Amino acid sequence: MNLIRSAVFALVFYAGSLGAVLLAIPAAMIGGGWLVRVVHGWAGFHRWSAANLLGIRTRIEGRVPEGAVIVAAKHQSMFETVEVLAILDDPAVVLKRELADLPLWGRAARLYGVIPVDREGGAAALRRMLKAANEAVAAGRAIVIFPEGTRVLPGEQPPLQPGFAGLYRSLGVPVVPVALNSGRLWPRRSFVKRPGVVTMRFGEPIPPGLRRGEIEARVHAAINALDTAP
Repeated sequence: MNLIRSAVFALVFYAGSLGAVLLAIPAAMIGGGWLVRVVHGWAGFHRWSAANLLGIRTRIEGRVPEGAVIVAAKHQSMFETVEVLAILDDPAVVLKRELADLPLWGRAARLYGVIPVDREGGAAALRRMLKAANEAVAAGRAIVIFPEGTRVLPGEQPPLQPGFAGLYRSLGVPVVPVALNSGRLWPRRSFVKRPGVVTMRFGEPIPPGLRRGEIEARVHAAINALDTAP
């Protein structure tokens, strides 16, 4: 049954996603906030599809932040990368450059204002990321980053990537850590999803200005608060 539900979800959601991408580009040209509406609509469609086709729902704990903050989240599946767009108000998401280079989808994502990061680009790539992040913060947008750098299996707790500390130091805004447990239902290496509830726990804001070791330790502990091996 879960295999059938997962197949139906894939057909429905990715077909709808193509429609959203095709709408996003003219919406960006029109302006007036239409692109943000399309992105929120797409994220809402993803939430509806997950709930009604897969039986996966979200439970939010803690206070959802507003305005210019860094939202540092655990990363176990694709689920949270879209769900944050439904929860937060117009966030700028830090993602791999390869995703931003995809045909059509990547174009729409760049128009929306994602922040591509080139992990092999060295200091120049880091400067580009920081410039884009500072522009987003100046516009009052939250910055979403998955500081472990990639999806991990439940129970895996790798160290944070160095780009997180650079972002924290450069932006000078609070960090809100997010713990989650999506990997139990939406495994990283499996097509089949299982029904249930994904908890996303927004922690207390951590102030700017801490030393690298302290901010990394606090964020690492907070984002792994719900992480247990299967």
